[in-house]
Amino acid sequence: MIFRCLSMNVQFEEEFIETREQYEKLQKEGLLLFGQVPMVEIDGMVLTQTRAILSYLAAKYDSYGKDLKETVRINMYADGTLDLMMMIALAAFKPPEEKEENLTLIVKKAKTRYFPVFEKILNDRGEDFLVGNKFSWADIQLLEVILMVEELDASVLADFPLLKAFEARISNIPTIRKFLQPGSPRKLEAAPR
Repeated sequence: MIFRCLSMNVQFEEEFIETREQYEKLQKEGLLLFGQVPMVEIDGMVLTQTRAILSYLAAKYDSYGKDLKETVRINMYADGTLDLMMMIALAAFKPPEEKEENLTLIVKKAKTRYFPVFEKILNDRGEDFLVGNKFSWADIQLLEVILMVEELDASVLADFPLLKAFEARISNIPTIRKFLQPGSPRKLEAAPR
């Protein structure tokens, strides 16, 4: 996930599980609470579950809103993007004969259900970011889901000019631009606050 420390002045090391043995070792050590990844080790804790990890990082590194009203809006927007991301992730496990049809349906849902909502939010707010005119983890999540859907259909934002501008603006934040470069070492400096 793109959020991995983009809004923070944090060095981190990303490791991928490449073998069944690596996965089984983590399970045997009791590090995978529900037997699945992602997993993050931070502040003497082992965190699992994407939402918990992202919430912790957002709160720790000031990407979570200035008050409860901003926080709940950030949560709503991030959850909406996570719904769409999960559809894309689960499509990988569909039988080949169902996969293409499923991906087409995902693009359709992005165009008719999810992206119109975010286009309206950007229009109604009239700001550069989704909440409080300040960079938050909801912005990262939205950028990530846009990029994921664009991998399925490069023209998906054709009817969403504010989302297209949002994508360009967020993608050009120096740390995000660096992260998105092919071969990026994914060790980043702070993004704007």
